[in-house]
Amino acid sequence: MADKRDYYEVLGVSKGASEDEIKKAYRQLAKKYHPDMNPGDKNAEAKFKEASEAYAVLSDPEKRKQYDQFGHAAFEQGAGGGGGGFDFSNMGDVGDIFGDIFGDLFGGGGRTRRASNGPMKGANVRAGIRITFEEAVFGTEKELELNLKDECEKCHGTGAKPGSSPVTCSKCGGRGQVVYTQQSLFGMVRNVQTCPDCGGSGKIIKDKCPDCYGTGYISRRKKIQVSVPAGIDDGQNIRIRAKGEPGVNGGERGDLLVEVSVSRHPIFQRQGFDIYSTAPMSFAQAALGGDVRISTVDGDVLYNVKPGTQTDTRIRLKGKGVPTLRNKAIRGDHYVTLVVQIPTKLTNEQKELLQRFDDSMNGRQPEEEPEKKKKKFWEK
Repeated sequence: MADKRDYYEVLGVSKGASEDEIKKAYRQLAKKYHPDMNPGDKNAEAKFKEASEAYAVLSDPEKRKQYDQFGHAAFEQGAGGGGGGFDFSNMGDVGDIFGDIFGDLFGGGGRTRRASNGPMKGANVRAGIRITFEEAVFGTEKELELNLKDECEKCHGTGAKPGSSPVTCSKCGGRGQVVYTQQSLFGMVRNVQTCPDCGGSGKIIKDKCPDCYGTGYISRRKKIQVSVPAGIDDGQNIRIRAKGEPGVNGGERGDLLVEVSVSRHPIFQRQGFDIYSTAPMSFAQAALGGDVRISTVDGDVLYNVKPGTQTDTRIRLKGKGVPTLRNKAIRGDHYVTLVVQIPTKLTNEQKELLQRFDDSMNGRQPEEEPEKKKKKFWEK
C-alpha cells in the first residue's frame, strides 16, 4: 500500500470536499481516462482504475470515515478488505454508479436516457427577428409567422384512429424504458434507455389517425406577437412562455426563443448601455466657442463648446444612452467625439484672411500688396 497515491490527491479534491465535489471530480477523470475513449492506452486504463477505486471509497460515507482514520491500511487484508488490496465485493451496485455518471459511455450506440412515460414539457422553438438601432433602444412590437403543432382535433392528441385506443407496449410493459446490462471492467453495468418500440410513451398505436398519422398533432401557420423590450442588444433572446411545441403525455408546451438581430446604425455605435458617435465643428466654433448641433437617439441637441476646444475632444451627454432592461427610466450616456472640420476649398479672400490670422498668431507683419512693393522698387 505504500506506493498508492492518496485518494483525495487522485481525484484532485480537498479532504473536506462534499459528495457533489467528489462526484464531479470523478466524472471528469473517468470520462477522460475511460478505456472506451482511449482504446489500447494502458496508462489511461490504469488512471481510470485508480480514479474508480478512489471514488468507490470516498463516495461511501463509512468507507471514507475508515480511510480518513487509517488511510490505505483500512482496506488491507484483515483490516476490512479481502484478498489483499482493494475489496470490490462490498461496493454495492457498481452498475448504478456508472449508469448514473456514464450512461453515455456504456450505452453501446447512443447516450443513455432515463426515460419516463410521464408528462414531459414540449420542445422549445427558436426563431429570429431583425430590428433597427432605434427599435432596440426604445423597444417595439413585432409579429412572427411560424409553423407550430397543435393537438389533432380528430383524435384529440391520442394519435389513434377514432373508435380505437393505443395499447400498452409489450417490450417495456408501459414504462417507456428498458434496462440493458453490459459487461465492464468492474462487472455488469446496468443502463436504462428509452424503449425503441414506443419511443418512451409506453403506448403503441396500431390504428393511426388519418389526419395526424399517429403523431397526435397537426402543424399550423400561426402569427405571434413579440414584445421587444427597450434596451435589448444584438444577439439576445426573448423567451415567450408556452409558445413552443406541445408537451408529451399531458406535459406543458415548450417556449418560443426569439433571437434579436440589431441592424447597424450609420452614426451611432453601442457599447453596453452607452452610445458613441462623432460630431463635426468648424474651425471658428473650435476657436471661439459656441453651440454645436449634435445628433442623438432623442433628436438633435445643441451643446455649447468652450473657446479653444481641440479636435477629438470627447464630451458626455448624460442619460442620452440606452435604457437598461430592468428599468427603462435608467439610461446610459452618449459620448461624442468632436472633430474640427478643415475646409478643402477656399476663395482668395478666405486664404488672405487666414494668412493674416496666421501672421498675427506668429507675430509677423503682413506682407505689402504687390503694387506697393513694385512702386517702391522703381522709386529706388
